[in-house]
Amino acid sequence: MVNRAATPSGITKRVLFSLALLVGVASVAHADEPAPKPAPAAPETRVHHAPITTAPGAQDLMIRADVDRMDLAKRVVLVYRAGSDELHEVDLVRAASDYAAAIPGDQVRSTLGYALEVETPDGKRHAAFATRTDLHEVHVLGDVADLREQAQLDRVGGRRSVLMASAEGVYFGKGDATDANGKPYTVNDAYWRTDASYTYRFLRTVTEFGIRFGVVRGSSVVPGAGADPNVGLNYGAARVRLRATDWLHFEGDLLTSVTEIGFSIGAGGAILLGDPYGAKLTIGGEGIQVFGGRGYVKLDVPAGRRFMLSPIVEVTNMPHASQAGARLLLDTSADLGKGVGLVLRIGYMARSWTDAGFGGGLSVSYAF
Repeated sequence: MVNRAATPSGITKRVLFSLALLVGVASVAHADEPAPKPAPAAPETRVHHAPITTAPGAQDLMIRADVDRMDLAKRVVLVYRAGSDELHEVDLVRAASDYAAAIPGDQVRSTLGYALEVETPDGKRHAAFATRTDLHEVHVLGDVADLREQAQLDRVGGRRSVLMASAEGVYFGKGDATDANGKPYTVNDAYWRTDASYTYRFLRTVTEFGIRFGVVRGSSVVPGAGADPNVGLNYGAARVRLRATDWLHFEGDLLTSVTEIGFSIGAGGAILLGDPYGAKLTIGGEGIQVFGGRGYVKLDVPAGRRFMLSPIVEVTNMPHASQAGARLLLDTSADLGKGVGLVLRIGYMARSWTDAGFGGGLSVSYAF
């Protein structure tokens, strides 16, 4: 029997088959072994924070957060920018149940942004909430008084100060008087007035404050037989307007003067119902020693964007008259633009049923 030698190709095939068999057996042997578990992550400090989206202006803003594993951090830092200021940093400190830091009220402005960072013991920083380059924005709400002031300031065109000059002539008709000898005569019951005033608009609880100075000269049926019919007044007064609510304001003024008799003082007040710079009802009065007193009701009615009509009913015994009279007036106010205003007054007045007269006046104002 003759044995044939194995060919090289046959040997190669048997070697490859044996290797494949070994690999298959090894794969089956390791298939049942469990997969290796991943290595546990290194513990780190974590910050949990509920973002603040709105905040009242001019009040301290408290930033709070819950911090896990604070023991692994050197500190947690609040980074914020108010307006165009540079970045500020404040450390969060332990509070009752969390960590907190405050932004001072004087830095809580219309533009405010903040972020939270964790600083590790080696001095490195990493962002925990927002970033320095992308701060979380907070919408700062204006104080109610500030918002009201700004709204009123917009109403008056941003002009807080008002200068005004006015003049008026009043004629009640003729009055009957008796001289020291008992002889009757007639008196022109009339006077003229001119004054100047300055008003500053605070537009807060104290809405306005103003001062005025004026001169009054005239003639009247003065009480007392033989009294001099010539009357007059030089005066100075201070006025303040207070806000109770948006639709209710109070005014008060104090007046000092020199009359034809001597030094005298006076006072007055008014209640304003409605819009202080629009439609409103004003009920007021004032009195001056010797010179007399008056009470009035005034209704302001807008007649377009630049005009106001103001009918007035007044009862007065000014100037130093022996009896009271009534005045029916109409003021027409016009806004001429650029802070210039004009008021034209016409009126009908009388102290008796048998005699009456007319009057008129003009006021010019400049607001800035």
